Amino acid sequence: MGEQQPVVNAEYFVTKLSEAKVTFERALDCKHTEFDDLYPYMLEHPQFFWYKRYVAWSQLLTIAGMCEDLSFPWREEFSPQQVAYIEERVMSAKVLDFWFEKNDSKEHAQR
Repeated sequence: MGEQQPVVNAEYFVTKLSEAKVTFERALDCKHTEFDDLYPYMLEHPQFFWYKRYVAWSQLLTIAGMCEDLSFPWREEFSPQQVAYIEERVMSAKVLDFWFEKNDSKEHAQR
């Protein structure tokens, strides 16, 4: 009777999706993420940043996919262009280059 189970609902998934989006955007900008703490010895290797982006993208796709399967609203967290990228599922150069519609925006600079 001790432990109380966490409430898993749309709000929980949308929060996790928002966190995954921030992680992916930080990975795109080569900023620190939790992944850096897992593999600190890899920071010296150039391929680390590509791998970090791939892992963050996979996490984002996984959570968006679960939201879709559960009919939880997730598209509101993204621009129409970003939704299209997620629905295509492939992390292409287009995603890396144009995820941020305006790379000089204040929102992009603050992340």
